[in-house]
Parts: sequence; structure tokens; C-alpha cells
Amino acid sequence: LRRLDLLTAEEAGRAQEASSLPEQVRAVVDILAGKGSHACQSLQTFIETTNSQLYLHITVYEPMVQKHLESLQSYYGNSLETGPLQRLSNLLLVEGLTDIQQKEHDILQMEATKGLRNVSKSIPLEKLFLPLSKVSIPPRISVTIGVAGIGKSTLVKLFVYTWAKGEINRDIIFVLPLTFRELNAYEKLSAERLICSAFPHITEPNCISAGAARTLLILDGLDEFKTPLDFSNTVVCTDPKKEIQVDNLITNIIRGNLLRDASVWVTSRPTAASQIPGGLVDRMTEIRGFRAAEMKDFLDQMFLDNRDLSSQVLHHIRANRSLHVMCTVPAFCWISGSSIAYYLKNSTDQPQETPVVPKTLSEIYSYYFKMALSGDWPEKPRETLRIEQAVNNSKKIVGSLGRLAFYSLLKKKHVFYEQDMKAYGIDLSLLQSSLCSRLLLKEETQSSMAYYFSHLTIQEFLAALYYYTAAKRAIFDLFTESGVSWPKLGFLNHFKSAVQRSLQAEDRQLDVFVRFLAGLLSPQVNKLLSGWLLVKDEHNSFRSQAISFLQGCLNTNYVISSRAVNTMHCLYEIQHMEIAKTVEEAMKNESLAGMLTPVNCSALAYLLQVSDVCREETNLSNCLTYNVCKSLLSQLLFCHNLRLDNNQFKDNVMELLGSVLSGKDCQIQKLR
Repeated sequence: LRRLDLLTAEEAGRAQEASSLPEQVRAVVDILAGKGSHACQSLQTFIETTNSQLYLHITVYEPMVQKHLESLQSYYGNSLETGPLQRLSNLLLVEGLTDIQQKEHDILQMEATKGLRNVSKSIPLEKLFLPLSKVSIPPRISVTIGVAGIGKSTLVKLFVYTWAKGEINRDIIFVLPLTFRELNAYEKLSAERLICSAFPHITEPNCISAGAARTLLILDGLDEFKTPLDFSNTVVCTDPKKEIQVDNLITNIIRGNLLRDASVWVTSRPTAASQIPGGLVDRMTEIRGFRAAEMKDFLDQMFLDNRDLSSQVLHHIRANRSLHVMCTVPAFCWISGSSIAYYLKNSTDQPQETPVVPKTLSEIYSYYFKMALSGDWPEKPRETLRIEQAVNNSKKIVGSLGRLAFYSLLKKKHVFYEQDMKAYGIDLSLLQSSLCSRLLLKEETQSSMAYYFSHLTIQEFLAALYYYTAAKRAIFDLFTESGVSWPKLGFLNHFKSAVQRSLQAEDRQLDVFVRFLAGLLSPQVNKLLSGWLLVKDEHNSFRSQAISFLQGCLNTNYVISSRAVNTMHCLYEIQHMEIAKTVEEAMKNESLAGMLTPVNCSALAYLLQVSDVCREETNLSNCLTYNVCKSLLSQLLFCHNLRLDNNQFKDNVMELLGSVLSGKDCQIQKLR
């Protein structure tokens, strides 16, 4: 419009078609097209006097929108990772969180559900904020969930970059992507200051707070927010200029007291998403993991120059049912793929040592850490640093990071700032090392530098390493950071304390930590890390007593929960599988009848998740009683093909099975 004097009548027509000008302004444009600079001045005066909102849009909002688009294109175009992103272009449309998603650790969720959701509907990314039908309205609050490392932040980057290029959702004027890592840096904010501090080029935030321009506010990573959201005690605020506590600001935005006309998109791990009341969520979606072809493409891209190595890694992953399920998560697939490739190269280079292929979580992460410590990575040649020097340089770093990892895990804290690093004695200059760059990532926010472990399991393994090392010399309870507690002497007492705390914790967030702790007592892990992070053969002093204690945790009544299954995982990590092998053999021979004691029931519940015997069909014929059936209910949910012949069930058992089949989590497809 400013260059009206240069427009021909035909060009003016095209400009009008592409805009939403009021009819009277269109008529004036028709008259003045091609009439020179005087005509342009006349149009400006006309719009200014007859339609002040339009004039404001042309002179203020439009340049601001353009600058915002350029800013997002520049930032997200550079930060968007390459790789197979097709998986993120379609999300699963879900009806809410299942019980297991609200209560269990991400890894336990994956293991129980085999990485699959019983969902038939999906929604393409470009329709995420559109009505589902002609009679419905666009969602105001959308929540996308996914386990750690599945690609939530990558999804946000993909959406923002695609939108900024004008390819999707062109009806949205402003997309405002924020992370909870950024919000952690503030104590108090107003709605308008929130916008201005994150996007300084938006000089008129009132056009957003007043609803003059359609806006999408993205809040990425709720699980990384330092303060739990309390919707039941929200202090109501409707003034966009008033500064309030950041957690109150977020709850007021989600409730619609602030930025009422803006759409809000929250991403989160499932357990943290349960903070938002279901009644406030208009649409919930979930990111699915890799399918078989996508996993192959991902590994091929990891080992671009060695397709043979990629095929071997994939073969090893597929051979281990539990590992294959976990590798549907991209971040875990990268860690596992790196570790198995390292094992394969070392077994070829040093055939006389014949190392064992990594199968347990602890073995996977031991190879990963050994690779990180030695500087041997898939994408670069081995560094020439002497091993002794690498050990000396790295032990201090791993020890400091381990202490940070452990006490932060207890506080459910996964993002750290410079003050956190200094509090745990971590030299910021050491964070530039190649070791730290593989364990700890950093992100520059508006006001500070944020650090976070490259995956939740990296934090958990480091925490277990710290606890294992500290427990050998600690005289007080390590779970009390201040050190003020009743004396607790000896490694085994500290080991028992960790397992008991895991069993008692309602949020199950210590389950994988204790698996790693048990795994550090296995002969194979000791062999891998001795001389690096562990002392050779020291596990022999504690291993048998730790096994006895873990088995004692299984001698309960007929109540098989995920706690008992996790204890079986601990026994697998410590490489003591006698109970599970006995029960698995009985399953193969269909001779389970009469041997399902509480301990064997725990082993059976574990095998239902991980055993190849149950891959095609779960055969529980002629072996179930009412008590056994009741104890296994939570595990039977996830058996796809369930065979229960000749069990002579009575009505009470049939009622139990009916409750299983009607459950939201139920994945049973065939029942015999």
C-alpha cells in the first residue's frame, strides 16, 4: 500500500485478493491505483480517519510480524536437527493419560506397553490447532506428551520453522515458542513482560494480550519447570501488566484468566502432564516412537560411512526384545547404537578378549561411558590422549557431575544453571571438554546459560555411579544431603536404603537409578569400568548379599506391582536370573501349575514383559488360581494374545478378567 504509486491496476487487484481489506478501502484502492504519490498520501489519510485499527495494523503490527517471522526462521532454521522427521508429522490423538502414564517412570511405561499405545486415531501436524469437525471449535489448550528423548522439543522446532516459512496455520499471526528452562530464570513476570522479555522485537504486546491478533503460545518441557503447578490454589489474575509468581502466571494463562484469546500448546513427559487438570485440556496428543523402518533409517544415518556396522547394530537390538522396545525412543536408540557399535569395533580389534555383547541397561551405559572417557566416537577417529591422563582428567568430572545428578534426581530437577554448578564444585571451564559435551548439553536462555543431561538415563547412571562410590565410605545416610542423620555404615546398608526408598516412592522416579546401582555389582560391568570408574573385582564383596536382599523383597503376599517387576529387573542387571529362568522353562513346557508362589509370580510378571516366549502368545493354561490371576492383572493388560485354557475359572475370576478387558490401558486383542 505504501508503494501504491508504483502499482498498476492489475497489481492492485492481486494485492487486494491476498489481503483482508474492508470493502470501502478496496474501492478506494481501485480508484487511486497508478495515480502517483499524491494518491498514496490520500489513501493514508483516508485509512487513518476511517479505520484506525487497520492503520495500526499496517504501520505497527505488520512490520512487527515480519521481524518476528525473520527471527524465528533464522533461529529455528539453524537449530532444527537433520534426520528422519516424518514420524513427527503425524501425532497420536489420545483421550487422556492412562494410569501407567500418570504413575510410572518413562522406562517402565515403555516396557509395560511394549512402546505401543492402543490408539487408532492420528492427527497431522498442520491440523493440530484446527477444529476436528465443521461443528467444533479450535482447541484452546493442547497438550502433547512423550517419554524423555522421544522428540518433543524437535517437534516444536519443526512446527515453528514450518509455520514461519508460511507453510502451515497461516491464520495464526504470532507463534511464541518458550521453554520452561527459560521460565526457570524468573521469579515474577506479567503476561506482557513474558512476551517482551522473550521477544524484544514485539514492541506492542497489548495486541496479543487484548486478542487483536490470533496467537499460539508454546510452552515446551513442563517436566523441566522448577515449581509444580498448583491449579487448586491459583491466585486469580486478569491484569496482563501485573507481575505475579511465574507458576501462578502459567496456571492463569492455562485457566484463561490471562491471554484468554491465545491458543496454548504445552509439551511434557506424561507424569508431569498430569499436573494439568483433564477438564482444562481440549486436545491431547502423543508422539509415537520409531517403527521398524524408521529405526533402520536412524541407525543408517548414525553410521553413514559403514552400512555393514549399522546392520550389525540393528541385528543386536532386534535380538533383545526389551532393548528393541526401548530403542523406539530416538535418544535411547542413539545411546544404545553408539554403545553396541563400540562393542563390535572392540571385539574385532581385540578378539583375544572376547567381550560380551551388551544386553542389560547397565552394560549399555558402561560401554557408553567408557567410549566417552576414551574419546572414541562413531563420527570421529580415536583421540591420541593417553589412557592414564584421560582417567585422571575424567574421574573428577564424573564425580562432581554424579553428585549433582544424584541430589537433583531426588529433587526431580533436570535443568541446572551456573549457580548449581558452582554449588556442587563443578569447574565451568571443564564443561568444555569432549567428555562433558557427551553427557551434558547447554542452552543459552535470555538471562543465563542452562545445562541439562543429554538424556534422563544419563543423569540416572551418573547418580548411581556417585552413590555406589560414596556408599563405600559414607557414615551417614546419603539421601540426606546435609549429612545430618543417624549413622549408616557399610555399602550394603546404603544399598538396602536405596532399594527401600525406591520401593516406597509413590512417583517411581528412583526405579531406574536402583537398576543401575544393582548393575554396578555385576561382573561384566565391573570388568568394563575397572580402572576407569570402578575398582577391579570389588563387587565380589557385596554381590551375593545384595542378591539375597533383592530376592527377599519378592517374598511378599500375592500383590505383584510394578515394584516387584522392577526388583526382577534389578536381579537381571546384577546378572542373577535363576528364578526367571526356572519360570520361563516351565512356561515353555506348560508346567507352571502348582509352582506359582509369590516369588515365582513376580518372575512371571517380569517375563510377560521381556520374554520371547510371550512374544507371539502368552500361554497361561491350567495354572491360574483366583489369587494368582488377581496378582497378575496389571501385567495381563499388555498381553496381545492371551491363552487361558483349562483354568476352571469361577465367576469371581471372570469379573476380574472383565475389568481388565474394559480398562483404558488394555491391549489384549485375542483371548482364548
